[in-house]
Amino acid sequence: MPSVKEKHQKHRKRRLRIRRRISGSPERPRLAVFRSGKHIYAQVIDDLAGRTLAAASTLGKSFAGFEGGKLERARAVGKLVAERAREAGVSKVVFDRGGFRYHGRVKAVAEAAREAGLDF
Repeated sequence: MPSVKEKHQKHRKRRLRIRRRISGSPERPRLAVFRSGKHIYAQVIDDLAGRTLAAASTLGKSFAGFEGGKLERARAVGKLVAERAREAGVSKVVFDRGGFRYHGRVKAVAEAAREAGLDF
């Protein structure tokens, strides 16, 4: 069984392999997702300017009294980050799953963002 250090190294390699191919531009910024055991975070990033255009996470004030499990929270984060991106004038993004498999909470964020109007 791999140690925690080995798991972390493998995840880091997957994340960097994805980032070699994906880059956010002003016309099509990157929607990056990170999930921890307890929370999920999403950011819309312009890599050329090094700027975060919109962000949402389960640590935000809007999730203080949120009822529901991790999957429902992930859907809410996806919807919220899409709304904030639309306010910032972003409609098209590139999805960066951050080395995580495209299923579960990561997929929930992506699908909710699509339903809320982001194109990717």
